[in-house]
Amino acid sequence: MATKKSTGEEVVNHYGLVRLRVNGSASLVSTLYSLDKTQSDSLAPLTLNSTTNIEPTILSNFTQQRAKLQIKTVNLGEWFQISRVVIYVKAVAKSYPQ
Repeated sequence: MATKKSTGEEVVNHYGLVRLRVNGSASLVSTLYSLDKTQSDSLAPLTLNSTTNIEPTILSNFTQQRAKLQIKTVNLGEWFQISRVVIYVKAVAKSYPQ
């Protein structure tokens, strides 16, 4: 049985959690941005270990149609390697009020 296809409308999403598979030696600062960077949500900083068996999760509370995730280091000489990013998103509205 075929599933219903999207109508192409831009729904409003809630970005609730970011989970990373990341290794390195750094302090990471993450930010979620809306389209054209008109709004942003700075996420909690994350200090990395070179090896770990834990995928860190960072809580967020950001509601937009689309979002861009920026991850950067704080100091020179820090490094990180990301092998997986999972962003938990839930549609909360069909569209913004006109």
